[in-house]
Amino acid sequence: MIELLQQLNEPQRKAVQTIDGPVMVIAGAGSGKTRALTFRIAYMLQQGVDAFQILALTFTNKAAREMKERVIQLVGSQEARNVWMGTFHSIFARILRVEGHHLGYPSNFTIYDTDDTKQLIRNILKDMNLDPKVYKPSFVLHRISNAKSNLFSAEDYLNNPDIRTADLQAGKPLIGDIFKNYNARLKRANAMDFDDLLFNTNVLLRDFPEVLYKYQHRFKYILVDEYQDTNHAQYLIVKRIAALNENICVVGDDAQSIYAFRGANIQNILNFKNDYPDHTLIRLEQNYRSTKIIVDAANHVIENNKDQIKKKVWTDKEQGELISLLRATSDNEEGVLVANAIFEHKMSKQLKNKDFAILYRTNAQSRSIEEALRKQGIPYRIFGGLSFYARKEVKDLLSYFRLVINPLDEEALLRIINYPARGIGKTTIERLIVAANEQEISVWNLINEPSLIPNDINRGAQNKLHDFVNMIRSFQALHETKTAFELAKHINSSVGIVAALKEDDSPEGISRIENIEELLNAIMEFSDKQVDEATGEQMGVKLADFMQDIALLTDADKKDPEDDDYVSMMTIHSAKGLEFPYVYVVGIEENLFPSIQSLGTRAELEEERRLFYVAITRAKTKLTLSYAESRYRWGNLSLCEPSRFLEEINEQLIDKPRKAGIRRKATTEDFSKIAEGSKLKSMQQATQQNQSTVAVSSEGDFEASDLEALQNGMEVTHQKFGKGKIISIEGTGANRKATVQFAAYGQKQLLLKFARLKIV
Repeated sequence: MIELLQQLNEPQRKAVQTIDGPVMVIAGAGSGKTRALTFRIAYMLQQGVDAFQILALTFTNKAAREMKERVIQLVGSQEARNVWMGTFHSIFARILRVEGHHLGYPSNFTIYDTDDTKQLIRNILKDMNLDPKVYKPSFVLHRISNAKSNLFSAEDYLNNPDIRTADLQAGKPLIGDIFKNYNARLKRANAMDFDDLLFNTNVLLRDFPEVLYKYQHRFKYILVDEYQDTNHAQYLIVKRIAALNENICVVGDDAQSIYAFRGANIQNILNFKNDYPDHTLIRLEQNYRSTKIIVDAANHVIENNKDQIKKKVWTDKEQGELISLLRATSDNEEGVLVANAIFEHKMSKQLKNKDFAILYRTNAQSRSIEEALRKQGIPYRIFGGLSFYARKEVKDLLSYFRLVINPLDEEALLRIINYPARGIGKTTIERLIVAANEQEISVWNLINEPSLIPNDINRGAQNKLHDFVNMIRSFQALHETKTAFELAKHINSSVGIVAALKEDDSPEGISRIENIEELLNAIMEFSDKQVDEATGEQMGVKLADFMQDIALLTDADKKDPEDDDYVSMMTIHSAKGLEFPYVYVVGIEENLFPSIQSLGTRAELEEERRLFYVAITRAKTKLTLSYAESRYRWGNLSLCEPSRFLEEINEQLIDKPRKAGIRRKATTEDFSKIAEGSKLKSMQQATQQNQSTVAVSSEGDFEASDLEALQNGMEVTHQKFGKGKIISIEGTGANRKATVQFAAYGQKQLLLKFARLKIV
């Protein structure tokens, strides 16, 4: 073992050899935390500690498995297999199998997964005659899970006036009763959900002193990995078991505490010194992963947090390349810049796709990146989420679009005929399918003709079908008169998908609404690109045009599933614990990163900063940051401001920082450049090249009026269309449009930043 200890640096050796008493190991990113943990367990075994007396808690089965295998290799003995090592949930389930009878559970209890629990909630809602559109199962489960993580029983929930008031104000006053029924049904089924594994273990140790005594004497040495990610229940259980011997070693990094939305409490690690005043603090500060440039940048960012355990991460690796900062005019161009940069690095340095990772704050951001990678022919894989156009809420809205364009699209119809729920039940749909097959017609043609609808479908359901048909027909009637975005926006607001999604205010529910917004943004971007370069006239883009574009885009050839050479794409939360040679972090903008939902308190902002720290420290060789100066939000082009986090990095670490500083308020002049980006240049060039063909007047004769002076009812002249009258003006800034009735060409809609109108 002495030989093995020589492989460690001095702080790692101290973390390994200090086995008695409370120890907190603050392990900076890339500092060899796992190595220290595994060597510590191996060292204890070599020092004669009984493997059965060691409890090692992790957050993933993979981490536990890898640690156990490495310990076995180090000690050269199967004794390591006797260490109680695993995730919190697996270890506590193991204890409950033995001790659950104290709580009335036989040892063969079932553990329900998320799908099981949601189905149970649906059954309870049905029995209680509650509307699942009001009490959405995912929302109810989120509330129950939060309560259990904070050690609230159903009785505690029902007796808490603040909780009951909050539910009443949210229009869901019966969640406490559902919670009570839910627990009773679980117990009757001899089942526990994942949260019960923590909740019931805590009850065991709290209410049965003999059980607590037993495990305090069994586990004389406790190790906890990723301690900054523990929630209240995990904290209390560990504290109770460790209370007798206080041989507890927690390993973590407060700078990487990013899971508050899952119940993680950073105060657990920050207050360790208060729980154990005589503790030993060991800092692992040498980074073995990243270059000096990347390590310095991360240090500059995290030092702005007030609530932290101070440390100074350093590395003796090479200086490395400066951080690249990509400034894009739009999120679409951001995707192109990132894809181009990856392609150039691959070609110039003979790299593989798997050397690259693209990280983003929200899943909705993947859309523009995906499109750019496809066009470059760069294979990629989405981790921790589906490809943008494969996400359920996106496919649901696209199915409405598909049905409007092609009502015979059976898959689209069956997907949304009762979504959001409109009283057309599963039995009714099954009868429609059977009848349509028998008559050899489509379901759409069947429901369009009341006389063909089977008699065993009741009058109420028939009325609902009639309403559905009329709704789709109304959309179809608008297809030729409305633009793609106008119709898409109208359909979205009419069918109620967003209203249904708003019922779920969990992080997942919010993300789904963001994806709907991003789909509308994609349609507006697609529409805005379709402009006559010579006249500024917006082309009449229809929803069918966009759907064809999407069909071609998403119908790309699939790569061999055995091929592991792809660019990794994921949210920063999903990237924790991973590392890549080349990392691109996109969307570094105010209100996106940091998120606008995280600006209410300093604690929330500091968690966002820790998330940025995690993003930076995933990079080994090269870090690239990017931001867009404009993004579409619900179809409106909005100016974006570079994130405050960019200012926190020393400019000397960034390749070619802007002379005026990274952060600068965009001007009106910028806005017109941003709105169209690089395409504007090509338009201007095309206009200049075609000036000689303009018949109305030459550049010297024609002087366009100030855009701000244009008003409804004015007589104007256009270089190509001649004289006309402004009928209406809508939009603001770069999105300002005018509808003009021209004597010779009829009615035209013009984007004013290009149209160049002269007041007569």
